[in-house]
Amino acid sequence: MKNKILRIALMVSGRGSNMQVIIENIKKKKIPGAEVCLVVSDQIRAEALITAKEYGISAQYIDPGPFKTKFDEAGENRYIRALQDARTDLICLAGFMRMIKSRLLAAFKGRIINIHPSLLPAFPGLHAQRQALSAQAGCSGCTVHFIDAGMDTGKIIGQTRVPVLPGDTESSLSKRILEQEHILYSRVIAQICSGEITFPEK
Repeated sequence: MKNKILRIALMVSGRGSNMQVIIENIKKKKIPGAEVCLVVSDQIRAEALITAKEYGISAQYIDPGPFKTKFDEAGENRYIRALQDARTDLICLAGFMRMIKSRLLAAFKGRIINIHPSLLPAFPGLHAQRQALSAQAGCSGCTVHFIDAGMDTGKIIGQTRVPVLPGDTESSLSKRILEQEHILYSRVIAQICSGEITFPEK
């Protein structure tokens, strides 16, 4: 994406701490060549929507349909239409707690990335920090990866290690991993903007 402004859409479900860091880093020119064109959420009361609007960014709740963890066809089509209307180049999932289905994947093939709080392929899915503690892992971390049809199985494009300390709780480990997520996600986006990381072949 070198020499082109990368139009980023952020998909969120909660307070959007990763979203806010990305927006701030773009504003401070720490991610040159990028702009946030849209923030969308599957939760009508998501704090992230309020935050995005405070930055003057277009932000909206889009009804995903009746299911808790996936889209129905009509809901998925609503997301595709909004993302296409915003001329989105890259979709960043930032705490978006819903599986991405085939139609959305096809519409933005190789252009959807996610951050996950473990060193994938270890501890995929929900409660990754709890999984790491239960496994008595000496180290965990965070991973940015391209999205595919599986659960946290897409190509890995960035990782940061975080040691598991004696006496760690799920909360304390989560906090330290989140601090590294904030650094890693912006770094990967900057590398995409510079052309250091390229999108997979369509």
